[in-house]
Amino acid sequence: MNQNEGHWGKRILHLMLIATMVIGTFLPLANLTKTGTVQAAQTKQSDPYLQKIKKKGTLVLGLSADYPPYEFHKTIKGQDEIIGFDVSIAKKIAKDMGVHLVIKEMGFDALLGALKTGKIDLIISGMSETPERAKQVTFSEPYLTVKQTVMVRKADANKYQGVNDFNNVKVGVQKQTTQETLAKTELTGAKTVSLQKMTDIVLNLQQKKIDAIVIEKPVADAYVAQDKSLALAKNVKFANATKNAAVAMPKDAPALAAQVNHSIRQIKRQHLLNGYIKNAQKQMFANSGFFAQYGSYFLSGTGITIGLTILGVLFGTILGTVLALMKRAKNFLAHWIAVIYIEYFRGTPLLVQVFMIYFGTQIMGLDLSAFVSAAIALSLNSGAYVSEIIRSGINSVPKGQTEAARSLGISQKDTTRFVVLPQAVKTILPALGNEFISLLKESAIVSVIGVGELMFQTGVVQGASFKPFSPLVLTSFIYFALTLVLSALLNAFEKRMNLGRPKNQVL
Repeated sequence: MNQNEGHWGKRILHLMLIATMVIGTFLPLANLTKTGTVQAAQTKQSDPYLQKIKKKGTLVLGLSADYPPYEFHKTIKGQDEIIGFDVSIAKKIAKDMGVHLVIKEMGFDALLGALKTGKIDLIISGMSETPERAKQVTFSEPYLTVKQTVMVRKADANKYQGVNDFNNVKVGVQKQTTQETLAKTELTGAKTVSLQKMTDIVLNLQQKKIDAIVIEKPVADAYVAQDKSLALAKNVKFANATKNAAVAMPKDAPALAAQVNHSIRQIKRQHLLNGYIKNAQKQMFANSGFFAQYGSYFLSGTGITIGLTILGVLFGTILGTVLALMKRAKNFLAHWIAVIYIEYFRGTPLLVQVFMIYFGTQIMGLDLSAFVSAAIALSLNSGAYVSEIIRSGINSVPKGQTEAARSLGISQKDTTRFVVLPQAVKTILPALGNEFISLLKESAIVSVIGVGELMFQTGVVQGASFKPFSPLVLTSFIYFALTLVLSALLNAFEKRMNLGRPKNQVL
């Protein structure tokens, strides 16, 4: 071997040693990276939310269907359907998942609570991502970017030339929306009026209760096209005018988010959204007679209202009777259980109780429907008031009646059953009738969780027909007729009870 060959041999050996060190250093890192990628993929595949959806075969969508053209009600071939381009997006996502779409409708401000408690799987309701919402839920990639505008009465179309022209002006916005934030931050000096439903906000504008509305342009265009008394304040420009609508999902759902984003990307690539929007606008402006189109909504809403009222009063009367007897009992524990229950349900708003039953039972693992939750809440609330009605009726019976019965050897139980209660009915019945009528009207509160009673259906018609006022007038007549008939039945029953009772019912 010559000197050059020895030199090259040493160099080759040196290079082999360096290569070995490099491979020994980076191979574990490569394996670690590969392992991390596999673990990330396994995490996405093991997402419990997506697994649950595929296992049950349904994707439950939450929305507030009073926001055309995003989502609204329409009678199609004699059947009530919720349609709009948000619904079309949801159908695309469900189809890509290989599951059936189920829609649950409720108030916009109840949607996040429903998602967090597992009542629904997704929210697609024109919702945009905000820092506060992002802390509670996961948002998809945006599927739509829209501009915010100001809608006013046509006579005021040129009155507002910029965001500084709204000092002491009442501006309507939908609660818990980006429009609410925009009105408070950019319309200098404006008095913000926040309401739950867009139809109520438009009605306030029409009736001159407010002077302007911050609203998304597609929705504003729909109202302006239907009502010639409304117009856009075209010279008012917001600094943060654009809003990105996205799908809201539960936290820690990477596989579900990936599936939803995959569908959204397909919608964008294939330019499907424009077709969805055009189809929604076409259905939105389809003309037909008012009663032919919406009469069924009022009928179904009236039936559900009556059903809820009957259930509430029936179970409320049973519960109220038990509570009244417990409150009169000498047992310390029974007495105070009744007192605490009655004071709690009389001292808290029915709206809070409805939300607590609807969402609280879900947290406890009971997936109750909105109707069942509403019936329970109304019964529990009514029971507290009925108990006081029954207790006061019992107290109205002279003590001499009880003493006379006891002196004849009649037991305390039989005295209450056969002597006191029959006489107390005369006092109880009118007050119980008033409770029946009150509950009939208070049942409108349960519309916030999506129960299709009369006021809920009125909101549906308001949104679909772009007529915020006339459906309210019709609903008021329906409530009036119901209370009139109910009062007549109660009066007839009370007279019959009085005729069947001896004039001097004493012992």
